[in-house]
Amino acid sequence: MHGHRPRTPGAERTRRWSLNKALLAGGVAAVATMTGCSSDSSGTTASASGAPSGMPSGGPGGMGPDASEVKYADFVGVTTDGKVVEDLYSVHSTGVSTDAVVKAAQAFLDGLSATQRRATLFDVQADEWLAWSNVDGYEREGVRMGDLSEKQRDLGYALLGAALSADGLTQTRNIMKLNAFLGDYRGGGKETLTEGHYFFTVMGTPSTSQPWGFQYEGHHVAINYFVLGDQVVMTPTFMGSEPTSATYQGEKITLFRKETAAGLALIRALTDEQRGKAVSTTEQKAGDNFKAGAGKDNLRLAYQGLPGSGLTDAQRAKLLELVGVYVGYMAEGHAAVKLKEVEEHLDDTYFSWLGETDDDSAFYYRVHSPVVLIEYDAQAPLAYGTENGGGMGGPGGTPTQQHIHTVVRTPNGGDYGVDLLKLHLENDH
Repeated sequence: MHGHRPRTPGAERTRRWSLNKALLAGGVAAVATMTGCSSDSSGTTASASGAPSGMPSGGPGGMGPDASEVKYADFVGVTTDGKVVEDLYSVHSTGVSTDAVVKAAQAFLDGLSATQRRATLFDVQADEWLAWSNVDGYEREGVRMGDLSEKQRDLGYALLGAALSADGLTQTRNIMKLNAFLGDYRGGGKETLTEGHYFFTVMGTPSTSQPWGFQYEGHHVAINYFVLGDQVVMTPTFMGSEPTSATYQGEKITLFRKETAAGLALIRALTDEQRGKAVSTTEQKAGDNFKAGAGKDNLRLAYQGLPGSGLTDAQRAKLLELVGVYVGYMAEGHAAVKLKEVEEHLDDTYFSWLGETDDDSAFYYRVHSPVVLIEYDAQAPLAYGTENGGGMGGPGGTPTQQHIHTVVRTPNGGDYGVDLLKLHLENDH
């Protein structure tokens, strides 16, 4: 026995989901109704989470009204029609060591108090895997970075550094910084809109041979990291920001340049005939086009757009470069393993686009194959730049590149390493 906490009780899970769905449906007003409200020093009405009226305690791409509560045992994953494509994944050696991330995870756990460890540890098949959200006010399990000592936080960042590439760690830290910028910008969010409101949970026991993983999440970041031997699955991974460019504590931060540029490079490389297949509309996009965010673990999503089989070699290279931007947030060796897996299914990889194609256009694109799903969505403002008639998000807001959501998933049962774990349990136990 390893002393891990059992699966999250259903009643507690349902309560958390109900709160989060109300946040999305009614914004801050819903939080005030459910949890009470207070006033900040300026007299502005604030939710229990510290967010003043007008701040985003929810937003597009989180656990929206059409999200469904899925238990680990009921997980299917993203499919095109509800049926999982078989024999896509296998338990094997990649030749890429996971020693560093195992040691970093154990060091992080060793640095916690007994009480903190109990709050952090879950079974490797816990429902907690699926209980993530990009919403700032979502009620999370685990240990909160802002509640840890400086030494404990450093161990947490060391774990992220071992799991992610240098670019991935920088991206994650910068999202956290711009989350704090947003709190300062709107004069509220003293708890949720900070660098500290991000949580670690660990599933299983860090090991180089047995399955385990960790989850790191908060506003605009959710990293699910599963390890089995020297295999790694880092999906679902959600990364977003509002704003995407600002100066925080003297540091100029701009996010999603690579994602934006790589998408534009591919769409601009297509012929008119190819664009006719890839682009659903060339008009200015409106609202939220995100499909595979939090709460969409059993999403059915048909292929759409232009298949890789219809691309030239040069265009296929650009498609791989685009995928590589997202996959490249994993540690380098594991990113190369994943990219090779994607390349093996390139003929069946579909690229679709919605919106205009200027450098500063707000647009949506999707890359979708049997083994990878990537979404990029420039969304309407929720809290940044809304003072002068920009309005809150939704139908009335005009999307811009100052509010971007992205997600990476492994379709057909691959998210959270579920398919690998099933194979491991069937064949090795």
